[in-house]
This record gives sequence, structure tokens and C-alpha cells, in this order.
Amino acid sequence: MEGQINEVDWKLLRRLQPIALERFCQRVLAGVSRLASNHADGSHARYLELCKLIQKRDEELGSAFDDVKRSTALMRLAQMRVLGLVTDEEFAEFTSQTQATVALFLQNRRRRADSG
Repeated sequence: MEGQINEVDWKLLRRLQPIALERFCQRVLAGVSRLASNHADGSHARYLELCKLIQKRDEELGSAFDDVKRSTALMRLAQMRVLGLVTDEEFAEFTSQTQATVALFLQNRRRRADSG
């Protein structure tokens, strides 16, 4: 995705970013808690599953929150949307240009996933 986010949307994203990060971390911790408390599996099996979960979530965290700057903001916002970390109401606060760019990015992502 090319282009930089405009100033108004950049400020909005910077305000929403810590909220989205908190949501992400809450979900991860809830998943860890559920997995750790599943006593149907042995301790070692739960430990291995927790390692896999943390690794996957860490990759998601990086794709949404690492290196957020004006030139990467639209991609990071799109990933936050993919992860369900920015609500529809929050997303509606962005300009129509940013919404359209993110929607296009997500549409292209779905096409690649469907064809691959």
C-alpha cells in the first residue's frame, strides 16, 4: 500500500493505537488463561500449545503495532481492522479516503487469500 495517512487520521490513529493494543493484550491473556486452565491435557501439552499461541499472537502484534509511522500507518490500521481491534464506530471516524484505502487493502488481501 502506498501513500501516507493524512494529518487528521494520523492523530486519530495515534489516539486509538493504545486502546487497540490494550484490546489485543486482553484477548491474548484471556486465551492464555483458557488454555492454561484446560486440565484435560497434560502440563507439557498445554505448555507447547501456549508457546504456539504466544508465537502466533506475537506475529499478529508485530503486524499491527510495530514500526507505526506515517508511511506504514494505513497498513497497520488495516491489520488492526483484520484483528477486530478497531470498532466500526471508531473506524467511521477516519476520513472517507482512509476508509476507502483500508477497504481496498483488505479486499486485495482477501483476494490473495482466496486464490492461494
